[in-house]
Amino acid sequence: MILGVDVSTYLEELENGAKYFDDDVQIDPLDAFVKNGVNYMRIRVWNDPYSPDGEPYLAGGCDIDRYIELGKLAKSKGYKLLLDFHYSDFWADPGKQMIPKAWIYHNVDEMVSAVYKFTKDCLIKAREAGVAPELIQVGNEITNGMLWPLGKLETDGKRGNYENFCRFVKAGCSACREITPEAKIILHLERSNDKAVYGEFFTEMKNASVDYDIIGASYYPYWHGTPDELFENLDACRRFGKGIMVMELGYGFTSDSYLLDGEARRLVIDSERAYVAGVTEKYPMTPKGQADFVRDFLQKAREHEVDGVFYWEPLWLPGKNICWASAAGQQYIHEEGKSTSNEWANQCLFDYNGKKLPAFDEYSN
Repeated sequence: MILGVDVSTYLEELENGAKYFDDDVQIDPLDAFVKNGVNYMRIRVWNDPYSPDGEPYLAGGCDIDRYIELGKLAKSKGYKLLLDFHYSDFWADPGKQMIPKAWIYHNVDEMVSAVYKFTKDCLIKAREAGVAPELIQVGNEITNGMLWPLGKLETDGKRGNYENFCRFVKAGCSACREITPEAKIILHLERSNDKAVYGEFFTEMKNASVDYDIIGASYYPYWHGTPDELFENLDACRRFGKGIMVMELGYGFTSDSYLLDGEARRLVIDSERAYVAGVTEKYPMTPKGQADFVRDFLQKAREHEVDGVFYWEPLWLPGKNICWASAAGQQYIHEEGKSTSNEWANQCLFDYNGKKLPAFDEYSN
């Protein structure tokens, strides 16, 4: 089973002075992962994560040049690569799939051409730099479509519009097959406990003859229920004859916030949102609870013959200038006025001071 990590913010962490420790000894966490069996790095790619005035959106600054920089570091340490196209200038997820600024006035035909060209150009650039990916995601958490509104699958509470969406996905897949024919293509959804949505989505992919290799799922108990619900759904997806991977996994080691400049900073999963029936009782959000959760999850994944599991942002420590979004980034995705700190820090495999947690070894082993 592939063990992977998504550490797309890692270079930004280093640029802002982040340090990682095993007890009191400073370590290179990428080397430590490899030593214990992690063999893939997942890196997201945004189109243009800067404002028209050049202000970075932050959260890793993940354009294709950043992918190449981080990919070269990863390759030098023995990792294989997964390139995760968002087809947006910033975060793309089930609640937002913003059209890149350069494509904002495109019609459907123009959007198809833009997706194909962008995918092709990025993969050529990656290949020429020596960091061609072995795995490629065409879209990120595309349960509800991508490139909204043209490729949105959910309107007025009803799911549909697969025709446009499939044209966009096919354009990306076509470029992948052309430039990196040896790479496996992943279609990645969330809502991983919802058998009806997965059945609908991948039946539509089959009917449209979309060319892909792997069904990918995000799994966070806070939104997706128990591991048993997840694996029941993934087992049901075997009927589509594709590989199965968990593209994003996370679990907290605490529900307590961290202090920055003397102020307690907001967390996405705080004490109010941490409880999950059937999970929290067995795996409290403590260092031991996180480690037990990771250990048991990986065991279940092996039992269900999952092809790979990727832990999401295990190195995203809190700190000055470490933000999920700058003000400009928030403006782009229409989420102005929120905290701009790192709201995911309690899901890391290192504590707030950069000290390795027990779950690190459970994951790597």
